[in-house]
Amino acid sequence: MKVVILAGGLGTRLTEETSSKPKPMVEIGGHPILWHIMKIYAASGFTEFVIALGYRGEIIKDFFLNFLPRNSDFKIDLSSGKIDLHDVRVPAWSVHLVETGAETETGGRLARLKDVLGSEAFMLTYGDGVARIRVDDLLRFHQEHGRIATVTAVRPPARFGAISWNDAGIVESFQEKPQVGEGWINGGFFVFQPDVFDFLDDDSTILERQPLERLAAAGQLSAYPLEDFWQPMDTLREKRLLDELWDSGAAPWKIWD
Repeated sequence: MKVVILAGGLGTRLTEETSSKPKPMVEIGGHPILWHIMKIYAASGFTEFVIALGYRGEIIKDFFLNFLPRNSDFKIDLSSGKIDLHDVRVPAWSVHLVETGAETETGGRLARLKDVLGSEAFMLTYGDGVARIRVDDLLRFHQEHGRIATVTAVRPPARFGAISWNDAGIVESFQEKPQVGEGWINGGFFVFQPDVFDFLDDDSTILERQPLERLAAAGQLSAYPLEDFWQPMDTLREKRLLDELWDSGAAPWKIWD
């Protein structure tokens, strides 16, 4: 099954990082967040990726074009340009890199991938967030419910800490920024049947608006609740948080060996 990663947005709230590169190429612990997302899928055995490019897509293309030599030892004959690789340290992934337009919205990017994806079900996520999720469990949930689309529902980290106290003014609990019910929201990590293309129009289609709203109204959208770690990277503060978690050696989304 193919995995679509939407990687074409501007990342305007991370301008310190995205003025010269696309958001999925912002690094966490020395690796682009795109790599972390792909590792999450590969941990469940999904290793064929379709990356929808847009803003500064050439940076992502260059990353994959140079991935093999950068992760291998090699001998190069400077006179001929011949390269002999050895001690290759790369995952067995296949990656489709597809230009989907600089200004195209999320639903439009997906619509442009129809020919690449064919007539089979596929997964989809955004190129700017990680989670502790087993996507094989997500797929099983989708198959059991038999609907066109499944979205992973998450509870976002609270922006502020939570305090509760009794009538005497004594604090009974104090929790700094708990990941609690600010309501369930779209956490990405979708599964779609190919019928989803019937709900997409043109480049201006925003996946999270009319298509998902229409699927919900038709009873064709399931929600897979994830009661575990989920974190987007929308701001510099969130990027620093992910860096700190990775550097701690206990990043919650690192489900691979």
